[in-house]
Amino acid sequence: MDKIVIQGGVPLKGTVPVRGAKNAALPILFATLLGRGRSVIKGVPYLRDINSAILILRELGMTCERRKDGAIEVEADDDSRFTVPWEQMRKMRASICALGPLLARRRRARVSQPGGCVLGVRPIDLHLKGLSALGADIRNEHGFIDARAERLRGSTVFLGGPFGSSVLGTANTLMAAVLAKGTTVIECAACEPEVADLAGFLSAMGAKIRGAGTPRMEVEGVEDLECCEYTIIPDRIEAGTFMIAAALTGGDVIIEGAKPDHLAALIDVMQQMGVQLSIEDGSIRVRSRGPANSVDVTTLPYPGYPTDLQAQIMAYLSVANGIGVITEKIYPDRFIHIAELARMGARIRKEGPSAIITGVKKLSGAQVMASDLRASASLLLAGLVASGLTEVHRIYHLDRGYERIEERLGSLGAMIRREPEEE
Repeated sequence: MDKIVIQGGVPLKGTVPVRGAKNAALPILFATLLGRGRSVIKGVPYLRDINSAILILRELGMTCERRKDGAIEVEADDDSRFTVPWEQMRKMRASICALGPLLARRRRARVSQPGGCVLGVRPIDLHLKGLSALGADIRNEHGFIDARAERLRGSTVFLGGPFGSSVLGTANTLMAAVLAKGTTVIECAACEPEVADLAGFLSAMGAKIRGAGTPRMEVEGVEDLECCEYTIIPDRIEAGTFMIAAALTGGDVIIEGAKPDHLAALIDVMQQMGVQLSIEDGSIRVRSRGPANSVDVTTLPYPGYPTDLQAQIMAYLSVANGIGVITEKIYPDRFIHIAELARMGARIRKEGPSAIITGVKKLSGAQVMASDLRASASLLLAGLVASGLTEVHRIYHLDRGYERIEERLGSLGAMIRREPEEE
């Protein structure tokens, strides 16, 4: 196992390109189960979660290989398989995205029930609600979701939950609906760019979808889908992480390939904090001088502020002037990183679903432990601005969502390196 060691205090400068979106690539890879022929998915990042998806697709009888140019080719070899075992599900909750495509194409899906998560309770009731509305017979036996249907039928389903719409619940329902007989209407559909990108891929295969990216999607089922070539969107969470890193360190960085319209909520927050942002030929330039102003941030479904950038903005608010409040409306328990930031000198108090951050003049380097993917990123960002050495342990979380992030931060001038943990 590796750790990342950071000597803080260096302003980041230069240009960094954004990789393809992990949260778009995963459902799109599973959507290849729906088509006939060979799919070629371009722009897929090199990540642990992508490798897990490849292993699951192979388990499901798909030939799945990464080409020298980075694209992933997927083609059905044995369409009789329909089981995603627990050994695979425990590595990546997004494996649940196999449920809809398997049910629609192979008439049966047997997928291990996802377990607990450090982000709190993450039920899949909206996934099952959507598939049941399309006529699936669903049973939960021995830790598996066993879904069957001779032919799904279009229906109207409302996918709103207590914390808003479900991104993967919308994705699963959408993937099942494209081969269902008749018309499906998904009300309170997730509007995230990753859902719209999935709809773009399905449409490229021949699906008939209206309203992608809006709360109301209409799907007219088709008899068959043909595989295709497709390039996924850039990763807005990775882009946002680099934006915050640049501002936090008082740097000047161009994030190449970022889509500003996917980052409107973050751009608004950073402008309120006093950061200079400019859009330049499809890129975002971030410049910051002096301490930031504290602001209040509330995470919300898209186009609101993304929960996946909550931990990162918390690191920034830790050294901002004044008091800021972060309220988590998606995962109210997503605050495990508070204790580790406190080890570095941050002054943060949790009150229910909110964190109250009193900015300090300086963080100090320490040994810290990552608890999840985005918490790992927040500790990395804090280390970039802290005095002295910071060691971030359990960084396998980082490798799930950021491709060689230490090398890319290093290219911007950060004093950062990956080292093996001592036995």
